[in-house]
Amino acid sequence: MNDYMKRFAQKTANQPKKEQVFIKNGCRLTVITERLLRIEVQTSSVFCDLPTQAVVNRAFCEVECSFIKSGNLVTVKTNSCEFVFDLAHKKLKSIKLSDGRTVTNFRKGNLKGTGRTLDNTNGFCKLCDGVVSKNGTAVLDDSCTLVLTESGHIEKRKCPETDLYYFAYGFDYNTAVRDYFNLTGFPPLIPRFALGNWWSRYKAYTQDEYETLIKRFENEKIPLTVATVDMDWHWVKVVEKFGEDAKKVYAKNNLMEKVYSIIFPGWTGYSWNTELFPDPDGFLSFLKNKGLKVTMNLHPAAGCCFFEDVYKEFCEFMNQDPSQKKPVRFDLSDDKFIEGYFKFLHHPHEEKGVDFWWIDWQQGKNSDVDGLDPLSALNRYHYIDNDSTNKRGLILSRFSGAGAHRYPIGFSGDTFMSWASLNYQPYFTATASNIGYTWWSHDIGGHTFGIRDDELYLRWVQLGVFSPIMRLHSTSNEFMGKEPWMYRSDVREYASDALRLRHRLIPYIYSANRQTAEEGIPLVRPMYYAYPHTEAAYNVPNQFFFGSELIVCPITTKINRKIELAGTPCFIPEGRWTDIFTGRIYNGPCELKLFRDEKSIPVLAKEGAIIPMYTEDCGNSVKNPDKLQLTLFRGNGSYTLYEDDGETHNYLNGEYCKTQFTLSEEGNSLTFTVHRTEGDTAVLPEKRKYKLLFKDVVDAEKITVTVNKKKAPFSLEKSGGVIEIDTGAISPDSETVIRLENISVLKNQSRRELMTKLFAEIQGANDIKKHLFEKFAISGEKAFIPGSLADAVKEIEMLKQD
Repeated sequence: MNDYMKRFAQKTANQPKKEQVFIKNGCRLTVITERLLRIEVQTSSVFCDLPTQAVVNRAFCEVECSFIKSGNLVTVKTNSCEFVFDLAHKKLKSIKLSDGRTVTNFRKGNLKGTGRTLDNTNGFCKLCDGVVSKNGTAVLDDSCTLVLTESGHIEKRKCPETDLYYFAYGFDYNTAVRDYFNLTGFPPLIPRFALGNWWSRYKAYTQDEYETLIKRFENEKIPLTVATVDMDWHWVKVVEKFGEDAKKVYAKNNLMEKVYSIIFPGWTGYSWNTELFPDPDGFLSFLKNKGLKVTMNLHPAAGCCFFEDVYKEFCEFMNQDPSQKKPVRFDLSDDKFIEGYFKFLHHPHEEKGVDFWWIDWQQGKNSDVDGLDPLSALNRYHYIDNDSTNKRGLILSRFSGAGAHRYPIGFSGDTFMSWASLNYQPYFTATASNIGYTWWSHDIGGHTFGIRDDELYLRWVQLGVFSPIMRLHSTSNEFMGKEPWMYRSDVREYASDALRLRHRLIPYIYSANRQTAEEGIPLVRPMYYAYPHTEAAYNVPNQFFFGSELIVCPITTKINRKIELAGTPCFIPEGRWTDIFTGRIYNGPCELKLFRDEKSIPVLAKEGAIIPMYTEDCGNSVKNPDKLQLTLFRGNGSYTLYEDDGETHNYLNGEYCKTQFTLSEEGNSLTFTVHRTEGDTAVLPEKRKYKLLFKDVVDAEKITVTVNKKKAPFSLEKSGGVIEIDTGAISPDSETVIRLENISVLKNQSRRELMTKLFAEIQGANDIKKHLFEKFAISGEKAFIPGSLADAVKEIEMLKQD
């Protein structure tokens, strides 16, 4: 084994107990869980026990089961399901689910998974199947994947076989996804910095331009955490720079390489363009000093060409004559090339300050290893290489199939700048959780083509705040930049506020990140995960949970200029839900169309919600804060804040802590408790202040704060239906209790007050508006009012209030 390849070694998967396995007539049935069955068909009975690109663990659950053979039929019984397999036809005939349903079409009703990319799509794209289904069953086909070996290689199976996993979880979608992670590996804990705002643009910036841009964001008080440098960091106009020989660098051993050499000369590069970046080390130091992490773009298909700074050393390493100017060919079947690829082309840049790589592979699915998609190999090799020190690994790359979630983050490709693209992204993102792909990064605002539409940009940024990753991006067109100050004044204000909010939400998102890595609960997930028996939950494909406390209903259609509002359908689950922006309260269950102006989209907090946030003006920092804001919504709830150093693997050695917050409502009193922090508090500041915002409490006759049962000082402010309490600095080993007694709670405007406001904002003739409103008042505020402004009024009527 090549010593370098050892880092990519995959331990041989543990095997289920023999009592969970049945072998007969070239078929092997393996009970993985009570509701998950593996079926292999291989004529010579040479079955696969090695981990594959998708599946890495088949023995995570001991199951009581039985195999009952009757003629050619084998019935596999567990405490939850019955699977009937036909040995003669070598296929599964039926599954009886725990809820009593018997299923024979195992792919029907699939709720889908995700797709490789949104490149060249304007809205819809084809999705793979997921592991959840309204029909109760789903199939994961692992037949064509390659195996991962202890030597670090990705190889074909010794013998081809049919290899299928049958998920039979009924409506228990959460467990289906969790067991998918048990089978394929859990998503890793991604670094904290990845959860803030990213700047990215396909543009040939000069060093001065990029640094000036970062300073402008700083002056605008818009936090950034990741600086992305697209392909122009390296030499791109290679023919102009290095002559006609630059056209001949490609080996052209296959059609892909021939096409690449004609269309994309200069796309592959590893040497700084010193005409644009005269001081690369100084540039990287500048970004680091601003608190930014750095990722740079890769198109590795052309290997290493003669004009690269490290060409001579790489050639000598590969025993290749550099005087011939032949490229060091990109070859994933060659251990020596893989070692040199990282040693010469990537590690030197990382030592200077590049934190991770954006793998922009667009050159097809063929490689020198039969059946190996280069994208899949690059994702695995780059992630593991980046993860090989004590820092956590990260990449930015396209989806390469089941199992790709082990190598975050996903890059969804070059998105069209259109309402159709925006309208598709919420569904696309949430649905990806059905195949465990929880960390998509989209081109927020759209990348290319389309139209200039300030409203579209704003709605996309508002969605981006509540997306797994918030990465602004666009092409080099001078009029397509995503800087907020490039848009009209109101849009600039709202977009800037949205970006500030995203950064402030990092403590909340990071705790959800830990929940994903530890429990398999995605940050963004469809409504039907929690309400699988409620049809309304399936009818709002763009609505999703964002962490444990919030529901997001993006607005993805244009505003109606007659009423200056845009609407989105929404399913309000049972209970009380409060819009975090407007303060409007909704009582479910019900289905509504929610309307908003351009300032916000509907984001609903459940009763008892606790949302930890940075306070304002925290800059680009992502550290565990000295002062933490807790945004609270009355009710009964609990929340666990997770914290560690945010960047290393030290948490695996116990260097992390958890702080539980509880909120209880009894009669007209509220009690909020900050419990003693559990774990290694060395990752926290010595003491921490808390800023508590009771968002739906207007007043309280008595407020007390105690620390370890002793009264403690605090400051109080009441405004706009919100009570704000600031505590002193408190050590993590203390218990702090805040009690509000005889509270007055926030209430919605009356329907008449609301309709008066909305009628006032209708764009139209004043006398007609007055006439219609008088009819509205006489009608008992219920009936639809015909008239020349009927369409606008009808939409307003849909603003129902509970």
